[in-house]
Amino acid sequence: MLEIEGKLQAELARGIEALQTVANAESLEAWKQEFLGKKSLVMQVYGSMGKLAKEERPIIGKAVNQAKAGLEAALAEKEEGIKAASQQEAFTKETLDVTLPGRKPRRGRIHPLHLTLRQIYRIFGDMGFQIYRSPEVETDDYNFTFLNMPPYHPARDMWDTFYTDKEGVVLRTHTSPGQVRVMRERAPENIRVILPGTTMRYEQLTARSEIEFIQVELLVVGKGITFADMRGTLNDFARRTFGENARTRLRPSFFPFTEPSAEMDVECFVCGGEGCGVCKGTGWLEILGCGMVHPTVLRYGGYDPEVYSGFAAGMGIDRSTLMRYHIDDIRHFRNNDIRFLEQF
Repeated sequence: MLEIEGKLQAELARGIEALQTVANAESLEAWKQEFLGKKSLVMQVYGSMGKLAKEERPIIGKAVNQAKAGLEAALAEKEEGIKAASQQEAFTKETLDVTLPGRKPRRGRIHPLHLTLRQIYRIFGDMGFQIYRSPEVETDDYNFTFLNMPPYHPARDMWDTFYTDKEGVVLRTHTSPGQVRVMRERAPENIRVILPGTTMRYEQLTARSEIEFIQVELLVVGKGITFADMRGTLNDFARRTFGENARTRLRPSFFPFTEPSAEMDVECFVCGGEGCGVCKGTGWLEILGCGMVHPTVLRYGGYDPEVYSGFAAGMGIDRSTLMRYHIDDIRHFRNNDIRFLEQF
């Protein structure tokens, strides 16, 4: 037992002495393997503890722990010294020319779709509308049923819906589900909101269609809201967007969640109504769908249709941005091509 203690004390002294000649990381690693590695005396003693007599174990255990702690403390101190010396050498050899000009950060640009969104926010903000955000992943009820489209309703086929593995959960095909959400939150208060956001439909990728696009929904609910209120609001929006002299028209249409329903066209600002390739020779460009909120939707939202009425409108901004900037392919918006984005 005394022999083992003596060997451990001698090993500690030898390790500390050998450490004095270590000058770099490579030789330090070799020292570590010799004195603290698997084949070192310290680790061999640790491995033989189970063979010692019960009364010898505490004495030898204390001795080996002291030797190991002493070697590790000396190692840590040496590591710090070598690291400091290495840094000092680097500072001496490697110089930094502080007279070189710095790299100026490149200024980012606002995406063209966001430019259109900001313009819409300003216009409706001036009219007293608030922005309301709703989920992009929706339930089947909010996306269809609460909008007057129960499971058997054929109008569901108007949207090429992305269904998920979870039953009753879809990627929203329009921003209209947000109508019911905001009504349920605020009933029976008056509502005047716009609901912008991304929508997804399983469509063929072409120069004029994408599987992902941005819509802006418009919703007004209150007492005494009429079709004339809707037309006046939308006409004002069209004039602020396309110019004071912009001409508009409403065409009868069908949407399950509005009654009566209509689509609004604006006179083609490229040809002035004479007919061109942009408007397909009609002289008009469709900009949105609209109508009075259906009584069923009002009930799902928590409003009594005998007391309250309202109007809604929805517009996709991708194609209107195409027309606004005369862009030839809708896919440019999401290709993240710097050459395209730097034009705006």
